Amino acid sequence: MARTGEIHRSTKETDIAVRVELDGSGATTIETGVPFFDHMLEALGRHALLDLEVKASGDLAVDAHHTVEDVGICLGQAFAEALGDKSGIRRFGSAGVPMDEALVYAAVDLSGRGGLVYQVELPIELIGTFDTSLAKEFLVAFAMNAGLTLHVHKMAGENSHHIVEAAFKAVARALSEAAALDPRVTGVPSTKGAL
Repeated sequence: MARTGEIHRSTKETDIAVRVELDGSGATTIETGVPFFDHMLEALGRHALLDLEVKASGDLAVDAHHTVEDVGICLGQAFAEALGDKSGIRRFGSAGVPMDEALVYAAVDLSGRGGLVYQVELPIELIGTFDTSLAKEFLVAFAMNAGLTLHVHKMAGENSHHIVEAAFKAVARALSEAAALDPRVTGVPSTKGAL
């Protein structure tokens, strides 16, 4: 049975449609109007082996904040929907990803409790037209709406592009590991019997 989630959200600020398949091949179709963010979402799908479709339009004349945050909300909700009751998943995942001089570590618990610890200092505020503070805003929205605990820590790095890209790839790899089905797991991986 396919583990898929699909969300459409429309507000006065944004109109967003997201579809995710957890057991995909990393195929992505991304269109947000924010080029660097598109690049990061493509990396997320590719390295998490998620089939990911994102179509977003937003009030980019104001700035990209609403679009980026609302994509995080929708992707989080779609991810949670695709996980279903979480039977058979590994639950935890972690990855350290280097990109040139940058190294970022991410760890995730598909706990049902949303939260983000983000210790990523960036030397510049803009990557192209992308405000680097929006990387954190996206991850906050995603973690809260997916119901997962996420830690992202920069271990090394001087180039903001490399750091942010390593962060997205580390999160992707951690998510892939945590959401993977393990034939040894029966039911939900929790002593409480629920996540």
